[in-house]
Amino acid sequence: MSKQMHVAVLMGGWSNERSVSLTSGNDVADALEKLGYKVSRIDMDRNVAQVLAGLRPDVVFNALHGVPGEDGSVQGMLDLMGIPYTHSGMVTSVIAIDKELTKQCLVPAGIRMPKGTILDSESLYAADPLPRPYVLKPLNEGSSVGVAIVTEGSNYGNPIARDAKGPWQEFDRLLAEPFIKGRELTVAVLGDTALCVTELKPKSGFYDFKAKYIDGLTEHICPAEIPADIAQYMLDTALRAHQLLGCKGASRTDFRWDDAAGMDGVFVLEINTQPGMTPTSLVPEQARYVGISYEQLVDMIVKEALIVKGALA
Repeated sequence: MSKQMHVAVLMGGWSNERSVSLTSGNDVADALEKLGYKVSRIDMDRNVAQVLAGLRPDVVFNALHGVPGEDGSVQGMLDLMGIPYTHSGMVTSVIAIDKELTKQCLVPAGIRMPKGTILDSESLYAADPLPRPYVLKPLNEGSSVGVAIVTEGSNYGNPIARDAKGPWQEFDRLLAEPFIKGRELTVAVLGDTALCVTELKPKSGFYDFKAKYIDGLTEHICPAEIPADIAQYMLDTALRAHQLLGCKGASRTDFRWDDAAGMDGVFVLEINTQPGMTPTSLVPEQARYVGISYEQLVDMIVKEALIVKGALA
């Protein structure tokens, strides 16, 4: 089957995560070619529908990150074109990229997330929305793009100064959340299996976009050295979040754990429906830990997409 199957790998695009997506996409394409698939690499532009119509692939591997590849836009286009694709569908993507919509789906089901408030960025120049320290983040971005931690001693000013560099200069509306002290952890889910827990220890600052994607800036402890009951709770919670949102393929759930508070200190921060597939990415790393090679991981994601769309018996 694999030698006859044509996979178009969508990558690049025009989001803040373009460079990461290109790395993910090319690594995925290399793996697919090793597996014997026919592969077309597409650096997505505004003519992507015309390009896909000409190629007529059997399936699209969505290696895009951010908007429009992760927010339901590309998913809706592929649904209209009748082309199977990897990872989550349109509705799930719309919800998961929106941090407030994600809370509205998961918190009523008993999944603990930080309480947040949506605000106009302009209001930050008058007063803080929450007691310091607090976190500011865009509503619809992934990979910690545009995240700022506002502390008493930060150089943003009090209140935040107009000329201070931060997400308030890039985004009109933001989500403010209380800062949860403690440890950064993450769980990858593949299909219906939570793989393991990884702890992330940035060598400076916090786990922002640079720390995620520049090799050497963050130490990955896989598996995390945490109590077994906390690890199991995170595995169960990540799988439940994946299922509640209707995620497909691979997802990654990010946690913050205040270890002084025990189980009550575990909070879900967000669910990433298009996790990175770069050499430093967490899903491939966790897959390797449970005995799944990079090529096997890519193959499993493609085959699930085909089964979901009824392309495989």
